[in-house]
Amino acid sequence: MPEMDSGLSHGEDEAGNAVLKEVWKLLRKLRIMELLAEYHPRLAGTVPLGIQVEGSDLDIICEVREPRRFIETARCHFGQLEGFYAVTGTVEGVVRTKINFSAGGWPIELFGQPLATEKQNAWLHMQVEGRILRLLGPGFAENVRSLKSGGMKTEPAFAKLLKLEGDPYEEMLALGRLNPEEFNAVCRRAQPYI
Repeated sequence: MPEMDSGLSHGEDEAGNAVLKEVWKLLRKLRIMELLAEYHPRLAGTVPLGIQVEGSDLDIICEVREPRRFIETARCHFGQLEGFYAVTGTVEGVVRTKINFSAGGWPIELFGQPLATEKQNAWLHMQVEGRILRLLGPGFAENVRSLKSGGMKTEPAFAKLLKLEGDPYEEMLALGRLNPEEFNAVCRRAQPYI
């Protein structure tokens, strides 16, 4: 059976742990990771980080080289679920497939592109965000949730609190390439928010 871990230790609070346990129980029940194993699925986004808010979805990233086949596989297994919808498009020269549906009270998005899951931006962002949360703690996490509850997306929320300028998605990737000393220095900018 495919590895069920998202690759991160989830939040320290019991509520975060309970939500993540609930999510893994749902994913096991739907057999998503098992049925999509050939696409190397990984749970990414806010839930593994423990910073989900009402309306957050479950983001499952996949390595997809044949979008039509991916959609047909998903339709075969999940097409009967509420709101099933699939679309493929090209963004910045990269073919991307999004499949959405709902199950167990959660909106679910399968996202595929022709790139190993551990090299996809969603995964890289989550790794950086996990490092930041471990370093800056629950106060910072609560500030991220507060901004997200107000409608801000995750990466812009982190960028705002860290006082990063420029495109927040690119800035978060750049932050992940810094050495530990530089990384910690950038994170210290957020001290008034902790």
